Amino acid sequence: MSTTQTAERARPQNSTTVAATSGPVHPGYRTLWRWHFYAGLFVMPFLLVLAITGTLYCFQPQLEPLLYRQQMVVAPQAVPRLPDNALLAKARAAMPPDSVATTAVITRDPQRSAEFVFRLADRTQQSVYLNPYNGDVLGTLSVERRLMQADRMLHRKLLLGKPGELLMELAACWTLVMIGTGIALWWPRGKTTAPAVLLPRLALRGRPLWKNLHAVIGIWLALGALAFVLTGLPWTGSWGKQFKAFATATKLGAPPGAWGGLPLRSSVPGAQADHADHASATVAHAMHADMDSMPGMVMDDLPLPLKPWAAGDARVPSSVATAAARPLSLGHIVALAASLGLTNGYSIVLPNSATGVYTLSYFPANPQHERTLYVDQYSGAILRDIRYGDYGAIAKAVSYGTSLHMGRFFGIANQILCAAISLGLAALAVTGFVMWWKRRPQRSLGAPSRERGAPPMRGWKTGLVLLGILFPLMGATLVAVWLLDRLVFGRDSRPEPHRVA
Repeated sequence: MSTTQTAERARPQNSTTVAATSGPVHPGYRTLWRWHFYAGLFVMPFLLVLAITGTLYCFQPQLEPLLYRQQMVVAPQAVPRLPDNALLAKARAAMPPDSVATTAVITRDPQRSAEFVFRLADRTQQSVYLNPYNGDVLGTLSVERRLMQADRMLHRKLLLGKPGELLMELAACWTLVMIGTGIALWWPRGKTTAPAVLLPRLALRGRPLWKNLHAVIGIWLALGALAFVLTGLPWTGSWGKQFKAFATATKLGAPPGAWGGLPLRSSVPGAQADHADHASATVAHAMHADMDSMPGMVMDDLPLPLKPWAAGDARVPSSVATAAARPLSLGHIVALAASLGLTNGYSIVLPNSATGVYTLSYFPANPQHERTLYVDQYSGAILRDIRYGDYGAIAKAVSYGTSLHMGRFFGIANQILCAAISLGLAALAVTGFVMWWKRRPQRSLGAPSRERGAPPMRGWKTGLVLLGILFPLMGATLVAVWLLDRLVFGRDSRPEPHRVA
């Protein structure tokens, strides 16, 4: 270690040093700094993961055809596409006999292959890709092991299941604390003006430069970071589920019964039977217990990679089978969807039981076009047709937030904006780590020392209490951090009086 670094690390980080680089220290500064430090210390590693995985996932539409060109991309041809029934039959023939077709991805892009998702005997999922012009099998991909799916699960759950999902939720909540305290620390006071602290001061050296870069990057990204947190929380596994249930119960989501008076179970007119390919095999398989028709299933339980948030709690209806009933073919359902305005870019969950239904999920870039349909597999009756207009105020806001969060709403510009915010947050994590590394004492956490005679700061305390009530999981960790600060970390940070440069 150089002499300069040793001197900088040994130098007391008192209020005079702080004031020299950021203006006069105000009462409560060190209390805010202390909480900002704790929030950043916890959030920093998760922020790096979220930034990198979020940036990658944002460019999924461009990356996947490059990564899996052999399976996903075909040369356009002048001949018509094969019927969907024929493509499904060829996909079934290419997969193991004990596999079950669960989802058909409907696309009319002349350069994209046809994709069908199968559930294998070990309950994993595998996609099979076919040339839509001649039916040739182009290859298969594991749904769970595809790079973008692994990236998504890392983004949401750290690949750790429920514990990872809760950790990511906590990190998002603590980011709110980090943003709030960061803005308060940056806020210009005295003779300092906002323009003077909105641009980096590159003439600084050492830790003051890193601190200045950290503050400037943070204030420019504060709004975007806040938007990322608020639009991501509704998709979390703990608070997000409770929030969705609240939206549904208060009719601010997509309340049950908002889609018309059609029954959840339809009757089957025996005369209306469309002889689908593999119909007898489908009906025979349907007599076995199957996960696609469990009582009480909701949209979130279906094998769909993406689906509208508002429809997640919608109960999946059921078809009614009779001895003479035969299920409609996939081609019939695709034609029905086209007559209802759905022609491209949607997924169909196939019925795999006698009471299963066809579930159509359309999740486009524009939330106002989102749509979820449940179709009786025998009669073709529309059991439910959930549209954006049926959503409540909360669900509409979440739909727009999701589209923006994923970089889908206004094309490539939205993707670039999301990537810039994500990489900026990664830069915040890096600069914060460097600042801590430069000032940390030996054999100590290095939390900012307490100030003597700190003001009551009732507004900030009220804000933390409200955050803890709104996000109970975070509330528990707030109490834990406060106790650790008082009982453990407090020993390493003796109170200091306020000093003004």
